[in-house]
Amino acid sequence: MKSLEELAKIRERMQNKVILREGHASTRVAVGMATCGIAAGARPVLNAFVEEVANQNLSDKVTVSQTGCIGMCRFEPIVEVFEGDNERVTYVKVTPEMAKEIVEKHLKGGKPIAEYTIGAAEK
Repeated sequence: MKSLEELAKIRERMQNKVILREGHASTRVAVGMATCGIAAGARPVLNAFVEEVANQNLSDKVTVSQTGCIGMCRFEPIVEVFEGDNERVTYVKVTPEMAKEIVEKHLKGGKPIAEYTIGAAEK
């Protein structure tokens, strides 16, 4: 059994991750977490986004959440980045390493990574 102090530290650490998943920031990252996404490795991708957004101090600007089936199972894990009113970038076959790069270059730097998008995958 953990002490109350240890449990309080765990709660505080995990609370930051829950806030990221439930926030209302201007940019939203949605990770497809239906059965197909989970089977393709979406859970580590979701975790990588949550951790990297926190590490880059972007939690006031970026919300990371999960969503159901996006409808393109062959491209899983799929991540959609929503910015502004109608801006959306769809990343496909995302790995945790790609997630970290997306946070650095797209979410922090403002430049989507074209070679990771659905448009590049369909060529």
